[in-house]
Amino acid sequence: WDVLGTNRQNVTKNVEKWQVDEWGTRKSFSGRNREARELRYEEHEETLEELHEDGVHAKPINDDKHWKTFLEHNDLAFINFYAPWCMWCQRLHPTWEKFAEELDREEMPVGVATVDCVKHQKICRSEGIQAFPTLRWYEGAKFQEPPYKSDRTVAALTSFAKRKMDLNEKFKDWSAKDKSKDKTHYRELYSTPENPGCQVSGTLMVNRVPGNFHIEAKSKNHNLNAAMTNLTHRVNHLSFGDMGKTPSRQVKRALKHIPESLQQFTPLDSKFYPSDKFHQAYHHHIKVVSTHLNIGSSNLPTLYQFLEQSQIVSYDEVNVPEARFTYDLSPMSVVVEKTGRKWYDYLTSLSAIIGGTFTTLGLIDAVLYKVFKPKKL
Repeated sequence: WDVLGTNRQNVTKNVEKWQVDEWGTRKSFSGRNREARELRYEEHEETLEELHEDGVHAKPINDDKHWKTFLEHNDLAFINFYAPWCMWCQRLHPTWEKFAEELDREEMPVGVATVDCVKHQKICRSEGIQAFPTLRWYEGAKFQEPPYKSDRTVAALTSFAKRKMDLNEKFKDWSAKDKSKDKTHYRELYSTPENPGCQVSGTLMVNRVPGNFHIEAKSKNHNLNAAMTNLTHRVNHLSFGDMGKTPSRQVKRALKHIPESLQQFTPLDSKFYPSDKFHQAYHHHIKVVSTHLNIGSSNLPTLYQFLEQSQIVSYDEVNVPEARFTYDLSPMSVVVEKTGRKWYDYLTSLSAIIGGTFTTLGLIDAVLYKVFKPKKL
């Protein structure tokens, strides 16, 4: 929104997002200016306590030993990793219990369980849980990527479980014993592998006033696990104005007249900022100075140099770290000009040199004459 709060400004309309692997290689395109879809939830009249009156169908994991035992006893398992303070987890609890009850009613051989990541941090840390709720499907005690990301309704969860079973060689005929049910053959589930990093590229349209932009992990359907959010980042390129990563031929020609040591248009390029500890991230403070090149063509755009200082900032345990870039425009400007001397300046300087030389030689001659003049006896 603008400063008055009346108009919403889409400053990220030219920003693209990519998933990258651990080596920084692009793997899949995540969209341009695309917002995540909000998942559908179900509202239930019964409370979770009322649903538990006939027994708990979604089994709570009690400790590390119980976790391993549960996966060993259930060839197929669907696990809900949650945090009690997470609002999305609280909305999901009644649906998850009804879903587990539905699987028991249909006698599906799937173990449904919940893991409290506040009580059992060791389990969630070993499983790499980064957001709540995280719904994972396990086969033979091994997590099958990617995690479940569709609607959080009983029908959607049940349909997902049936499709996963139909694609499993061991359990694909689980419903053959029930002649009244029509066997539906599902096509293979399409999924893209999860990649640990992301790449953001594009341009931001901002006003010429002090401000900031920041990069953070965010979700419309999850609460992030702050402890598992790592903001290690590399700045491939950052510039202000028309400089860009590949400046125009006209700008390149003008910059040849400026020593490279005095060009500070992209001082952050190719720098790496690691976050080695939890709850930390780098903040970058940038001072932008407008630069006017009065060289050659009169149509050169205003360029912007900047100086930067980066420091690592610690966050509270409940806050998600972010890579923040704060910029401020200097009231001073740099003007680069190339001036030449006129022809009459050259003649004046030449005359001065000749006159000075003649005068100096005359003085030297007078001194030598006085020294070596023969004296009368």
